[in-house]
Amino acid sequence: MPSKDFDFSAFSVATLGRELRDYEYWMTKTFSERLEAVEFMRQTMYGYDPATARLQRVLTVAPLSQG
Repeated sequence: MPSKDFDFSAFSVATLGRELRDYEYWMTKTFSERLEAVEFMRQTMYGYDPATARLQRVLTVAPLSQG
């Protein structure tokens, strides 16, 4: 018996031919729009923390040796 709290309107049934329509849709978008969508999905899936979005420091200042 389904739960009363479950929202079945969030689901839809699709045929296997849908992938082609998805591909055709994304090919109508510019490269920038596609890249922005991928970045949005990445942030949604893995989270986004502005504090960790910076590059890690890989260089240090070392004293110059004489000789």
